Amino acid sequence: MLDIAKIVHSLGGLAHKRQLVARGARDVDLTRAVRDGVVSRARQGWYTTLSKTDARVRAVRVGGRLTGISAIVQAGGWILGDHPLHVSVPDNAARLRSQRNRRVRFDMSARAGVVLHWDGIGVVERGTAASVGLSDALYRVVLDEDLETAVAALDWALRTGALDLVDLESLILRLPGDHRFIRAWVDEHCDSLPESLTRTRLRSRGHAVTSQVRLGDLERIDLVVDDCVGIETDGEEFHLTRFERDRRKDLNITIENLYALRPSARMIFSEWDLVLLAIETAISMHVRAPAIGNSGHGHSDAARVLENRLRRGRRSEQSPEFPKAEGNRWVVGTLDQG
Repeated sequence: MLDIAKIVHSLGGLAHKRQLVARGARDVDLTRAVRDGVVSRARQGWYTTLSKTDARVRAVRVGGRLTGISAIVQAGGWILGDHPLHVSVPDNAARLRSQRNRRVRFDMSARAGVVLHWDGIGVVERGTAASVGLSDALYRVVLDEDLETAVAALDWALRTGALDLVDLESLILRLPGDHRFIRAWVDEHCDSLPESLTRTRLRSRGHAVTSQVRLGDLERIDLVVDDCVGIETDGEEFHLTRFERDRRKDLNITIENLYALRPSARMIFSEWDLVLLAIETAISMHVRAPAIGNSGHGHSDAARVLENRLRRGRRSEQSPEFPKAEGNRWVVGTLDQG
């Protein structure tokens, strides 16, 4: 007897009836597999071994595939927080259904946590049964999401090798002209989501940020900010067994005349205001350092200029222009710190 569940599993957990028929399945085999509970129907003509709540199943149930940020989450990308289900459907799609119930029609007036994207044949022909191609998903992320989310997704794709530099340049050329600025914000050397978020947030405030700065012969500092603060951003899972090594690294960062800070990933995700205050306080302390022990004449001119710029939250000459959102478009311009 044909093992329908095994075939569906080999196809990624989702399979259309025609794929199964091509492998020898008969209607009676499919009916028996559903009745026995070894597979379920995600939608008419679609069979799955995945959980009914799996994002891939919900997208197929609607009548399409994962795209945008939902596809990146499914692929293991660096994404913070919860997001609605983004579904790519062919531009001639019909008979759309609720993501929760294949027997309920999709309500276009109350989309209930689903964002539809009507795509042409180019997108439809790429990817898998459950998801659009990676480049198409990233394209949607850049268009739909905020700057730090889009940059983190691109950082992840480059760092993991899911996307190479040639693919990235092709993607950038596909973007509308007012979105191509994002290329200057992406860093293929980035190692983690907290590092990516920290870099983008600091650059958007006008700070000069350099990634993976060499410290001696063996180690690198995750981020150096304004040439005076060294930041380590890895999460707890990487550091619980490296206590002594991390403390030694902090000492070496200090020896390099940098102010060493080590915020946890949780702090970066949930207490960013506190982390930012610590970073900018450290920068301010470093700027004032030349005035210590002088003849009572206050800060040097250079230090005074730097400190005034810091207080104004000025945009660094080394940073790309910061984009503002106007409606559904990103507009490149100066950042108003208010």
